[in-house]
Amino acid sequence: MKAIQIIIGWLLDVWLGDPASLPHPVVLFGKMIARGEHALNKGQHRRLKGALLAIILVLLVFCVTWLLLKLCAILSPWLSTALQIILIFFCLAGTTLIREVRQVFIALDRSLEEGRQQVARIVGRDTTQLTAQEVRKAALETLAENLSDGVIAPMFWYLLLGVPGMMAYKMVNTLDSMIGYHSERYLQFGSFAARMDDVANYLPARLTALLMVLSAGKPQLLSFVKQFGRCHASPNSGYPESALAGILDCRFGGPHIYFGEVFDKPYIGTNDRELTTEDMKKAVMINRLSEILMLMITASLSLLW
Repeated sequence: MKAIQIIIGWLLDVWLGDPASLPHPVVLFGKMIARGEHALNKGQHRRLKGALLAIILVLLVFCVTWLLLKLCAILSPWLSTALQIILIFFCLAGTTLIREVRQVFIALDRSLEEGRQQVARIVGRDTTQLTAQEVRKAALETLAENLSDGVIAPMFWYLLLGVPGMMAYKMVNTLDSMIGYHSERYLQFGSFAARMDDVANYLPARLTALLMVLSAGKPQLLSFVKQFGRCHASPNSGYPESALAGILDCRFGGPHIYFGEVFDKPYIGTNDRELTTEDMKKAVMINRLSEILMLMITASLSLLW
């Protein structure tokens, strides 16, 4: 049943993405984090208060999900199964990002300004001064990183801790995306959330890079990933990004602006060639093949366990 649940949940994501008409748990997570940050990110002991907020929210999500599934199982096993499939669907975010990245390239074909506005929907950096090449790089970097955060890591935690673990991971990831920045406002308050996300994604990020190079039929790129995977401010994001840079034979990284501050990110790769729509199509194909490989692994191990 666990194998069937993950397959159906993934198929729903491929089919529907994140429908805007449906309430999404991550929206609720965001509101909880925003309220906690507004109330606690002031005065003294900000690092401690940020750590307590992160721990409490992650444990709360895990426990509430576990209790809700137990209650549903008592009422009806089918109700519990249906709820788990729905939650799996909500935890997977491969299709929506693929659609957004495609729209970035379509918008960029119309005008640079439209491309900048479109890519601003999926990245946290300032996009107002980006060149066309930088817009394409930003979109593809995010696509690679999201493959780990949005698909591979949730499946990884589903294998280890079931749907409650999958939901708890989404809270960890949402915490990092909202308060895990090295800006003046979040440097202390979000430091624990950022480290928690680093730990949660350590193995999934490296697994993602492996799946990507296997999907591309280029296992020899593992040495490239080993060389450039650590060339990133994040201990994890560099691995899927370096895998995609190797597959496309391009260069990612460089200076980015976040909240008005310039951050010099190391370069990943050496070939600073012009990116094209064909590169985007190839990257999307690699993402999908990697998802399918991870789905097969997850379903198979679920059956064995």
